[in-house]
Amino acid sequence: MGNTTSCCVSSSPKLRRNAHSRLESYRPEAELSREDTGCNLQHISDRENIDDLNMEFNPSDHPRASTIFLSKSQTDVREKRKSLYINHHPPGQLRRKYSSCSTIFLDDSTVSQPNLKYTIKCVALAIYYHIKNRDTDGRMLLDIFDENLHPLSKSEVPPDYDKHDPEQKQIYRFVRTLFSAAQLTAECAIVTLVYLERLLTYAEIDICPANWKRIVLGAILLASKVWDDQAVWNVDYCQILKDITVEDMNELERQFLELLQFNINVPSSVYAKYYFDLRSLAEANNLSFPLEPLSRDRAYKLEAISRLCEDKYKDFRKAAKKRCLYSASPLCSTRVNTKWKEKWRNQCSGEKMGNNCFSLSLTALPFL
Repeated sequence: MGNTTSCCVSSSPKLRRNAHSRLESYRPEAELSREDTGCNLQHISDRENIDDLNMEFNPSDHPRASTIFLSKSQTDVREKRKSLYINHHPPGQLRRKYSSCSTIFLDDSTVSQPNLKYTIKCVALAIYYHIKNRDTDGRMLLDIFDENLHPLSKSEVPPDYDKHDPEQKQIYRFVRTLFSAAQLTAECAIVTLVYLERLLTYAEIDICPANWKRIVLGAILLASKVWDDQAVWNVDYCQILKDITVEDMNELERQFLELLQFNINVPSSVYAKYYFDLRSLAEANNLSFPLEPLSRDRAYKLEAISRLCEDKYKDFRKAAKKRCLYSASPLCSTRVNTKWKEKWRNQCSGEKMGNNCFSLSLTALPFL
């Protein structure tokens, strides 16, 4: 019959492992690197877009990043306060009005309905600080924004046009002219500033005396089309700036969009951040919003609005309670069924089937 012992030994996996262990002890294999295995696949963290990781440092995209204009204005604000302290000059007569027991002062500017005039002043002041405290690291100047190559008027551009910084009043007059002629809103001014800082971040350029007008014009042109339902056409801007052509406006808009990477989204959190930072900028530069005493008519309106909001909140709470009672979840429906069954049994036990019990049974019928 042959060697049965050797047959059993060869067919037994346990003995085979024991025999293997007598020959050589087990040694774990060393881990091979990607280069040794020939597998060069990137990890998912290595394939993440760098731009997405750095987006939180971009103020026009991330609500927690500090705005550029506010950080650039801090230097001048600190220098003003320092000079006033050294020279012992008082900051001047305070224009700010404070509320008292008899009079309450309010301004008509809110995050949903900003004051147009003072919002444009704040945006012009932010652009002024951008130009004044710009980086001097030799950033490139794009041709589409160069006023010497694409002038906005037929008057000759002076040879030193890129040497003198514009004043705040000059920037304000330019922006106010466009907004008043095109009948744009204050919200559009805030979106204009968002697009301007997004352009400076994405394209890695600086706003300077040679390109500030065309950059502001492109930002206003894009913001008016994105924000307003009835946007102003490019040919309408040619009627405001009579020496510019429609082809130039179209090319300006196209290249502006390409430099923004067609990212024209402005989240509500970013919009609110820019609004409150503009108010902080105005307060630091003694550019306060107009305050008016609270009148009787306005107090009645505020009271009516507060009552309306309170009624809506009460209706919302009632609707939430009803949704909880009539929820389709098994736990809630079980509790409701048990509650109505016990109530029906307690009132109907030991009593005759009268009208009250009959009406109660009909009420509780859907829950049984």
